[in-house]
Amino acid sequence: MFPEPKTADVIRIFIGFDSGEPVAYHVLSHSLLARATQPTSITPIVLDSLNGIFTRERNSLQSTEFSFSRFLVPWLSGYSGWSIFMDCDMLCITDIANLWALRNENYDVMCVQHEHIPQEKTKFRGATQTAYEKKNWSSMVLFNNARCTALTPDYVNTASGLELHRFKWLSDDNRIGALPQGWNHLADYSDTALKDTHLIHYTEGGPYFEEYRTCEHAGLWFAEKNAMDQPLSKRQL
Repeated sequence: MFPEPKTADVIRIFIGFDSGEPVAYHVLSHSLLARATQPTSITPIVLDSLNGIFTRERNSLQSTEFSFSRFLVPWLSGYSGWSIFMDCDMLCITDIANLWALRNENYDVMCVQHEHIPQEKTKFRGATQTAYEKKNWSSMVLFNNARCTALTPDYVNTASGLELHRFKWLSDDNRIGALPQGWNHLADYSDTALKDTHLIHYTEGGPYFEEYRTCEHAGLWFAEKNAMDQPLSKRQL
C-alpha cells in the first residue's frame, strides 16, 4: 500500500472557465499536468455549477464569466490550506510545483504585482478594457485560504468589482506577497525573458481568437494544443 498524499502535498488549482472559450481551459490544464512533478488537482469554476451560490448578475464591464466567481476559491477550498487560481487564457511552460514551493505563510494572498496600464479601449470579443489599480493582480493568485474568510459567497455576490480585484477585503496591502514576474507574463506587455517565463497570460486575447493568432508566444500555445490533440504513438504506449 502506498501512503495517501497529505492535503498540503497536492497542488490545488482552480481555473476560471468561460463557455465562450472552452479550448483555453483544456489547453491550460494539459500544460499544467504535462509538466507537474507533484500530485495536482484541477477544478474549473463553471457558473452553471454554482447555481444558488454565485448569484450576482453579469456586469457589462465583465470580459469573462469568472470575473468575480474567482473570489469563491477560498470558500470552495473550505478555507483550509492553499489554492491557486488562474485565468483560463494562460499557458504553463514549466513545473507548477515551482510556484507551489513559493507559498509563504506570512501572506494572505500572493500574486505578480504588475504595473499594467493598458492603452487600448477594447479587448477580446469587444469587451471594454478598463484600467484600475492592481490591474491583472487577481488573474493568478495563491490564496492562503484560512486568511481569506472575508470572501464569503455573500460578500463575493455583493462587493463591487474594484473592492474584489483591488483586494480591499484584506486589512492592508502588506498582506499581499509578491511573486516573480515570470509567473504571470502578460503577452505583448511584460518584458520577462522567455527563460524566466513560467506562466504566459494572453490577457489581450488568446491565439484561439482569429484576431490574436499572431500575439506573443502564440506558437507555444498552438504547439501545446497540438500535443494535447495527438494520440500516443505505439512507441509511447
